[in-house]
Amino acid sequence: MRTNILQYLAETFKTKPDKIVVVDGEKRYSIADVTIRSKKIGQFIAERTDRKIRRPVAVFLPKSFDCITANLGIIFSGNAYMNLDIKNPSQRLENILALVEPELILTDAQHADLIAPMVADEKIIRLDQVDFEAIQLDEKYIETILDRIIDTDPLCLINTSGSTGTPKSVILNHRSFIDFTEWANRTLEIHEDERIGCLSPVVFDIYSFELCMLMSKSATMVIIPESFAAFPVQILNLMVKEKINFIFWVPTIMVNIANGNLLQRIPLPDLRTVWFAGEVFPTKQFNYWRKENPNTKFVNLYGPIEITLDCTYFIVDREIPDHEPIPIGFPCRNTDVLILNDEDKPISGAEEGELCVRGSSLALGYYNNPEKTAAAFVQNPLNRSYPETIYRTGDIVYRNEAGEIIFKGRKDSLIKHSGYRIELGEIEHVIVNTLKLAKNGCVVYHTGKKEITLIYEAEKDLDPRNIRTEAAKILPKYMVPTKFIRMEELPRNTNGKIDRLFLKEKINRDE
Repeated sequence: MRTNILQYLAETFKTKPDKIVVVDGEKRYSIADVTIRSKKIGQFIAERTDRKIRRPVAVFLPKSFDCITANLGIIFSGNAYMNLDIKNPSQRLENILALVEPELILTDAQHADLIAPMVADEKIIRLDQVDFEAIQLDEKYIETILDRIIDTDPLCLINTSGSTGTPKSVILNHRSFIDFTEWANRTLEIHEDERIGCLSPVVFDIYSFELCMLMSKSATMVIIPESFAAFPVQILNLMVKEKINFIFWVPTIMVNIANGNLLQRIPLPDLRTVWFAGEVFPTKQFNYWRKENPNTKFVNLYGPIEITLDCTYFIVDREIPDHEPIPIGFPCRNTDVLILNDEDKPISGAEEGELCVRGSSLALGYYNNPEKTAAAFVQNPLNRSYPETIYRTGDIVYRNEAGEIIFKGRKDSLIKHSGYRIELGEIEHVIVNTLKLAKNGCVVYHTGKKEITLIYEAEKDLDPRNIRTEAAKILPKYMVPTKFIRMEELPRNTNGKIDRLFLKEKINRDE
């Protein structure tokens, strides 16, 4: 029985030390390269921290061989990695660092200046200034550290949006990633010759699973530069060049490729498997992909960040009309899905209800945030006999006649946009309370147009360019509103609060 995700890497290292598993530009790295560098980083961290374990260690690097080995090195040190987005505004980074208080921050000389004003200098490790050739690897030392780790210890922290302006840091453990990896390898048939088109940012859980594929199946991570995200043609050309046969993407870029009919110009003959998750994939654009790649297996996966990695899946094995949603399917192995109505009773028939999850896939909670943890990770209302935690996703779903789960929408103001999980209240907090750009504001999401809209109270129109510029100093680009509506007074409901439901329905109704 595996108790540590690195046991996969140890097994793979013994059998395929020379296999190339990371392609970073023109550079190629083998399993031996990855393992040895990661162990040296782990040993270096352990010595710097006096062998502390189960602590968060941050990484402030772009997706690269250095980032991959930094993450694995942190695990070798017995700690949990937390990747920071190098494009995030400084205020957001400061909020995360103040909440989590990582033991160290691994970066390089190029990026250290951005993070230096936020933390004590002794916490910053510039990896490109470490002489790894001089480090004498002590295998026994590493083994002694890992012997202290059990499968429920934290593996990584992933930051998600929070309603008060401070992101929440979700803690995921070894056991949950091992469970998902074992299930995925068997059920979805991951092969040892997978060549992954790695497009997801390092702050996504998809990236963390790509690491698991590397370790467990010696899959090759072909890093797609983040600068390519705005240029789908470059992505497709790289996929052809590198013979990519597996992708696990948020649908946004796939929709853009479909809308541009790019697969007609640049077909992908090697593409064998497509997984997608993170947001709804419009069926019309999905059908374009399926038509252009008739021999490819497509899998729709669903799961909030509080679940490792996803909790339901649907292998698309039939035609789905453009006007019908793609099911999110059925629970993954060792995961149970409860669909509860407003009275916390199981739904019947085609009734809608909130999707709740139980099982070892659950996150440990939110780091340094017991209140939010207690609100989201609650006692199973169907079990009064012993303690059993479920996670309430806030997503509304129902079952169709075939018993497949269908996603309907959000219960509250938490949305998924461009693959990111966003709390609309955080945007409001920044614009109204932090920047004081408007007296009152309500942020709503147009699900059809995928637009974040700010509705604000003001006597005269505010300059949208100024709002965007000021908001971008604190919020990441994907959270900055793109549409602005002024009202002399925002509508209120009977308890005096802004009537968000009315405004949301109005925005989604108006074209």
